Amino acid sequence: MVTRSYSRAITDGAARHPHAGAITCDGVSVTWAELDARTNRLARAYAALGVEQGTFVTIGLPNSIGFLEAAIATWKLGATPQPVSHRLPDRERQAIVDLADSVLVVGADPGAHPGRITLPADWQPDAAIDDGALPDVVSARWKAPTSGGSTGRPKLIVAVDPGVVDTELPPPYQIGRDAVVLVPGPLYHNAPFGFSTIALMNGNHVVILPRFDAEATLAAIDSHRPDLVLLVPTMMQRISRLPEDVRGRYDVSSLNVVWHMASPCPPWLKEAWIEWIGGEKIYELYAGTEGQAVTIVRGDEWLAHRGTVGRPVIGEMRIQDPDTFALLPAGEIGEVFMRAPGNRRTYEYVGAEARLSPDGWESLGDMGYMDADGYLFLADRRKDMILSGGANIYPAEIEAAIDEHPDVVSCAVIGLPDDDLGSRVHAVVQVGAPIDSDALRAFLAARLVRYKIPRTFEFVDRPVRDDAGKVRRSALRDERS
Repeated sequence: MVTRSYSRAITDGAARHPHAGAITCDGVSVTWAELDARTNRLARAYAALGVEQGTFVTIGLPNSIGFLEAAIATWKLGATPQPVSHRLPDRERQAIVDLADSVLVVGADPGAHPGRITLPADWQPDAAIDDGALPDVVSARWKAPTSGGSTGRPKLIVAVDPGVVDTELPPPYQIGRDAVVLVPGPLYHNAPFGFSTIALMNGNHVVILPRFDAEATLAAIDSHRPDLVLLVPTMMQRISRLPEDVRGRYDVSSLNVVWHMASPCPPWLKEAWIEWIGGEKIYELYAGTEGQAVTIVRGDEWLAHRGTVGRPVIGEMRIQDPDTFALLPAGEIGEVFMRAPGNRRTYEYVGAEARLSPDGWESLGDMGYMDADGYLFLADRRKDMILSGGANIYPAEIEAAIDEHPDVVSCAVIGLPDDDLGSRVHAVVQVGAPIDSDALRAFLAARLVRYKIPRTFEFVDRPVRDDAGKVRRSALRDERS
């Protein structure tokens, strides 16, 4: 294995094709030479603010060239980027910053995090700072994304792998070298962040959208001719529902690989994309941010095993009874447990503990079954988690925020079927006095990022929970579905 640091990968890219495009967003591009110089200057500015090897930098910027430049500058100092949504309220971001003990928060207003150094989204380093080459260092932990966790409290999922790229092996996930990769999803999510990073470190031109838009995604494919695009099923559905004459305006023939992940894909939607793009180009991946094990299935293979998310290609998976941990036979639904290759650690939690079987296999809480050929089929991807538009949403976090309202007695948050998002967040709220839905939304806006705020509210005057504080969310869903 021959590796080079993420820092060196950017510098080498600048030396090899200085005038080629490196990153494009919203009609603006930077070349590899510009990217290397700009991130050298930015890294020196971060260093002057206290960032050094082994520290965390929280990045809360919208999708932009600046988001990826902030991550690269962090890697060039041997530090770890910790991406979060730019829409997080200060209080929610504060909990994450405290967990990470971040030296620097990028994309936060001054004073938002007392005792921390913050930089607003439009901040730029002094142009007089040197943009020449930096000493080559390696980030020991290349990323630290977040999850709300089933407890409703945030946690960091810190990758234990270093920020290096293997120059001898082909890049993973069908990503090429010196090609074009399109990522229309939010960069603070694990998959868009990871795919963008892998693509850049292997010399690709990464095209990102400031926000997802169905027609804008097709226009980007038509104009930039990407080899690969990363989607979630909600994006696929919105693209598929564009008028036929709109879809027909754009040439998508450059695509060799279309990845989708992050939430279940309805079979009808997957079949429509297989028919449109070709089964040999459609790939689905199932894994957690933790990365213990990964399944992959190609579209033409999926047609022979309709509904599967594939067989494990990295690590191992097995199905166990969630209570007794007994191994279950093929076809029987249970909890999906995973083990990384060689049983090595792939991540560390900060703010949570892993769910382990007695013999050390790990679970993300997903339910499913395997058939006799070893193909995994997911039932409910989590017992209580809501998958909405590709985002993982945990009811406990939302319920805790709703319960803060003085007129709320108790509440339960569930996911209800939604043709566009897959599931919509619905809150059943027991009230002690009348509450206006708009006022409750405004109350929650200071506590929750926008996509976690329930789209619908149902106000009731009877208890939502029993005397022990328990709620049967499955019964509430069944009554309303």
